[in-house]
Amino acid sequence: MGTDDTSTPAAPTGPLTGFTVGVTAARRRDELVALLTRRGARVVEAPALRILPLEDDIALRRATEACLVAPLDYVVATTGVGWRGWMSAADGWGRGAELSAVCKDAVVLTRGPKATGAVRASGLGESYSPASEATDELLTWLLARPLTGRRIAVQEHGLPLTGFSAALRERGAEVVSVPVYRWAPPDDPGPVRRLVESTVRREVHALAFTSAPAIAAFLRTAAADGLHERVLEAMAEDVLPVCVGPVCARPLLDAGLPVIWPERGRLGALVRTLTDTLPARGRQELDVAGRSLVLQGSALLVDEESYWLSPKGATLLRALAERPGWVLSRAELLRRAWADSDADEHAVEAAVARLRASLGPHSDLVRTVPKRGYRLAAG
Repeated sequence: MGTDDTSTPAAPTGPLTGFTVGVTAARRRDELVALLTRRGARVVEAPALRILPLEDDIALRRATEACLVAPLDYVVATTGVGWRGWMSAADGWGRGAELSAVCKDAVVLTRGPKATGAVRASGLGESYSPASEATDELLTWLLARPLTGRRIAVQEHGLPLTGFSAALRERGAEVVSVPVYRWAPPDDPGPVRRLVESTVRREVHALAFTSAPAIAAFLRTAAADGLHERVLEAMAEDVLPVCVGPVCARPLLDAGLPVIWPERGRLGALVRTLTDTLPARGRQELDVAGRSLVLQGSALLVDEESYWLSPKGATLLRALAERPGWVLSRAELLRRAWADSDADEHAVEAAVARLRASLGPHSDLVRTVPKRGYRLAAG
């Protein structure tokens, strides 16, 4: 990212051909990347966090032992992966049957379909699961009941649910916090920092988020580099933020950003939402010099082939395509594509040369008008 490509051979097209999508996920990243690339997208992988599992952690074992010393009244399952990890760790310690029994005698609450599925797969059933998948609704449900003296186990999901547990304790409950896994910064912060910079430069067309902590970490990285406001501006204007669900989207909604998400919180549904939305935002059909062309994202689509362009090249071609046959001066193209830099008109000439190279057999679409500038062939 951030450099102008030279010649890119033609490739088959897909519904997301021409679009570059940033992915910050740590868990199930390979699956999400595969779904996007199969539809033609280019993916920038930049894990904003990493998961530290606690199967052998003393804190998880102590929490599990605390759940077994007396009956539980309520058990809160917040994530499918967290619940499965907890049950698996208990089995490894030889306490799985006991933990299952104590949970079976309690009222089990689940946050969303993934947690519900994991609970059911472990042989248990849920008594309540909010349609919104919001932890706040679980808390509201619990606070509507007498809690004095009640024992409640809360399976956490990456970050401590400090406020949730504190509200229950204020009502007289004994809360056992179960830290199944924790989020930590990535081993290499370079990729997420580069994704922040690419977002500011509008070199990615969308950001796909699968967890609220990853969004928070992405925004913290932007803030640390002095780019927080510019990242928010990019997501409000040109870079589409897409989340797996409304709970994931909360940090962006709190920042006042327009966010979309699928009805069902699944990776496949997330990718379908991107597939339905991005082409409508960044697709332009042209009839140029007798050829039917499509500008989509950063690619030129001709028949069943695609020619990927650099971000600068795509910006230049899109500017020329606004009025095929009309001449745009070097100064105007400089203003369009290098608004935030001190580049000169020589940069335009070099970028046009690279654009022509990227267009391969269609390089004659971009014509030079001596002493005036460039135009897109009109006939």
